[in-house]
Amino acid sequence: MPTLLVLMLVGTAGLLFFTASRAAAERAAEISRDACAAAGVQWLDQSVHATGLRLRRRDDGWLGLERRFRFEYSEDGQDRHVGQIVLLGGKLVGFSGPIRAAQAVVRAFPSG
Repeated sequence: MPTLLVLMLVGTAGLLFFTASRAAAERAAEISRDACAAAGVQWLDQSVHATGLRLRRRDDGWLGLERRFRFEYSEDGQDRHVGQIVLLGGKLVGFSGPIRAAQAVVRAFPSG
């Protein structure tokens, strides 16, 4: 009986981690898509790729998960550039990408 309870707890924790990861990836995709549109560049592959995960202290003092995502964009269809998005929880804390969109993206997305 205790084994079943432990398995259920581990399964629930895994499901919660998976859904939080998917939500962060969808938010990163939304940010990168809108940044590319604001800069007038082409968002390549229509996806973001998770590149990092670590514990980091949030503004309120609690620990949170910092997730890094990578996306690619093209200015003229012949080249590829890499952009990066850093989310702490649902809050955008770092962005590098199309130069013309960087300021607009940071202002347009309130903290999550």
